[in-house]
Amino acid sequence: MNYNTKIRYDIIRNKNKFLYFSLALTIVGILSLIIFHLNLGVDFKAGTNMDISVSKSATQTEVNDVLAAEGYAKATPTVGGSGNERISIRFDEVLDNDQKNKVLDAFKAKYGDDLTSEVNIVSPDIARELGVKTIWAILIASVGIMLYVMIRFEWRFALAANISILYDSFIVIAIFSIFRLEVDLPFIAAVLTTLGYSINDKIVIFDRIRENLRFAQLKTDDQLVELVNASIWQTMARNIYTVLTVVIVTLSIFLLGSSSIKLFSLALLIGLISGAYSTICIASPLWLMLKRGQKQKGKAAGKTAS
Repeated sequence: MNYNTKIRYDIIRNKNKFLYFSLALTIVGILSLIIFHLNLGVDFKAGTNMDISVSKSATQTEVNDVLAAEGYAKATPTVGGSGNERISIRFDEVLDNDQKNKVLDAFKAKYGDDLTSEVNIVSPDIARELGVKTIWAILIASVGIMLYVMIRFEWRFALAANISILYDSFIVIAIFSIFRLEVDLPFIAAVLTTLGYSINDKIVIFDRIRENLRFAQLKTDDQLVELVNASIWQTMARNIYTVLTVVIVTLSIFLLGSSSIKLFSLALLIGLISGAYSTICIASPLWLMLKRGQKQKGKAAGKTAS
């Protein structure tokens, strides 16, 4: 059958390269999570997060010295802002009012009384509850997406799509684990947003595969491979342009936005790129493998009946 499209690269016949690469990346991510775990922020780990704005430029060394003098050498400070006037400090312990005031007084003595602060405290119970709710949120979103695709298409499309979007979410988590980037509530929002954009890409290609299946008379495996390849290339431009539009915006936010949303935009950027990759190189080949399994069972049943 002539699909009136130019196949520039045979993605399906080279699917093993992509699947092995994805498997290797998944194994590295699993090992990183086992060995290093996630660098949990104060949202998921009991502790105190203190944001301080001072009236003059601060340096990392000065902040470290102030904290060490107050007995908080293990705290994790970050200096940012356009003029290095914003100081964010993460304490692993829950500070009481006296401890909090002691730290603020130390910074007032160093940088002057013109100081503003915001303190967020998360107790162990709240941190545990947030962690459990996060896991449930991702699971419910995944199941909901799988049911939607199953109703609109069929279970093979649903299974291939769900494996792919879970891969996208895992890649974001794995990269944050490997590079020890902080995981907080905006990170979870980025992962859930990734699920939405990723399934959108997959629906576009699956819809084209289903449409081509209606008019195709498939007699050989090569014809099925050709159909999937053609469907991928027929939707390639649309998928790339859609993802590229969002990537440009996200990259701009990451490069020009404030430090408070940098990790959110980075997680979203990783998820968008992974989603575009998995749509083409994982979801479609997985559906083909499942479809082949159905045809082989059908042939085996026919031979048994005869």
